[in-house]
Amino acid sequence: MASASKMIMLRSSDNETFKVEEAVAFLSKTIKHMIEHDCADTVIHLPKVSSTILAKVIEYCKKHVTSPKGDNETNKTAEDNELKSFDEEFVKVDKKILFGLIMAANYLKIKSLSDLTCQAVDDMIEEKTPEEIRNFFGIDMMTRKNI
Repeated sequence: MASASKMIMLRSSDNETFKVEEAVAFLSKTIKHMIEHDCADTVIHLPKVSSTILAKVIEYCKKHVTSPKGDNETNKTAEDNELKSFDEEFVKVDKKILFGLIMAANYLKIKSLSDLTCQAVDDMIEEKTPEEIRNFFGIDMMTRKNI
């Protein structure tokens, strides 16, 4: 199991460096694989993730790693509710950040973050008409070629 005291350095696409505990970094299967197979130097460069998005991903991972595990059912339910509230607030961001989080979750292979962010988009478009969905995603029907 990963040692909570070992620190991992992550570098974003815009060269900002973040120092995180190994347990936090290991929520990413991509990073975990790089470390376990000695594919990482002292700093792991993530060329597809900006510093803004990486900071949000780290915030998410820290919360999901440090969420205490309850000894009894009452504590577990309270902690589950706290994590659910965190997740609900976490995805209340503008569309650009949300799409960046989806891309980062996919690239970093963080399934729970991918599920959360994709569900947020699904919730946003759930009752929209096809025209509203095209507008939401910026799809211009005039530029599409007929099949």
